[in-house]
Amino acid sequence: MSKFFKTTTSILLLILLFVFSCQKKSDDKKDTIIEGKATIYVDESILPIIEDEQAVFETEYNAKLHLVSKSEKEILNSLINDTAKIAVLTRQLSTQEIKAFESKKIYPKTTPFATDAIALIKNKSSNDTLIAQQDVIDFLNGKNVPSIKGLVFDNANSSTARYLTAMAGTTIANQKNIFSFKTNEEAIKYVAENNGMIGVVGMNWIYQPPLNLEEYVEKVNVLSVKPINKESYYSPTQDNVASGNYSLARRLYIVNCQGYSGLGMGFASFLGGERGQRIILKSGLVPERTPGRKIVIRNTIIKDKN
Repeated sequence: MSKFFKTTTSILLLILLFVFSCQKKSDDKKDTIIEGKATIYVDESILPIIEDEQAVFETEYNAKLHLVSKSEKEILNSLINDTAKIAVLTRQLSTQEIKAFESKKIYPKTTPFATDAIALIKNKSSNDTLIAQQDVIDFLNGKNVPSIKGLVFDNANSSTARYLTAMAGTTIANQKNIFSFKTNEEAIKYVAENNGMIGVVGMNWIYQPPLNLEEYVEKVNVLSVKPINKESYYSPTQDNVASGNYSLARRLYIVNCQGYSGLGMGFASFLGGERGQRIILKSGLVPERTPGRKIVIRNTIIKDKN
């Protein structure tokens, strides 16, 4: 009888473990394309525009997105280590990174949705609002550039730092007069309060600063940049970024590693769709595709009655 009892107990435990395992898998996939909850890791340099997209997406669908703001390097580590499943980045995954995912049977889906710009900013006390791209490269390589007192990055592991150092073929580690903080907000505040320093930040933070940052943004000028081998200077306006005249531009991507039809797919579709692209256009960034315009033609003019 005791043996029968032990066998029965073991079978019941196995059944419970099986049910619990199935329930856990079900919980992991309880979000759909337009419903449920999901965590999205966002490159900190483009957080404002993704917050705008999130607000509209959540009002249209029964969905709740939790945005986690991190540096580019932290996000990539989280994706590879399976901590993050959905991420918004300023570059595509490299061949080596894709191979690392595929070795784990993970096949990321990458969707481009906008083009952003890296802005160079300076305290308004300076009348100089022009800078040559070659001067920035020279300064990053340790050369003396009279027009640059120091460069201020948002984060040593950020996409903006990676972009400029890759362009210059160097790193910012232990370099003289090159500083880094943790966020774009800290970098903007530092430049606003220190003359002669040039900040390197995501343009989205200048176009759409949070309320607590507006007073600092008003104290800085956005510099116009002269591309290499060109004579004209271009500011990071929507037109200049779209035309390719502004040389410090980068495309934005949403990377989905969920492996099923969840909110990662739904949010990517929203970003690339009519409503999401219109939000991009109004933000000052460049949408991946220009939203259509509806023109209503009337045969008669209706006068308003007072």
